[in-house]
Amino acid sequence: ALTTLSLYNNELTGAVPSELGQLKALITLSLSNNELAGAVPSELGQLKALTTLDLSNNELTGAVPSEIGQLEPSTALDLYGNQLTGI
Repeated sequence: ALTTLSLYNNELTGAVPSELGQLKALITLSLSNNELAGAVPSELGQLKALTTLDLSNNELTGAVPSEIGQLEPSTALDLYGNQLTGI
């Protein structure tokens, strides 16, 4: 099973795919330093094995979904450099 998905610094555009929430074994998801836009998908909150979620330095907007708060307390969450609002 896929445990690490690291696609930082790739000039990716468009939305963060909600289908990433289906990668249940994912431990690290790094999509930082791209041009991803739109909302953070609530489905990312389903990634119970996740220890690192880095969506920093994109063009994400809107509220951070409450489902992200369901991640393990030890999950490192980096949303810096976006235009996000509160949970």
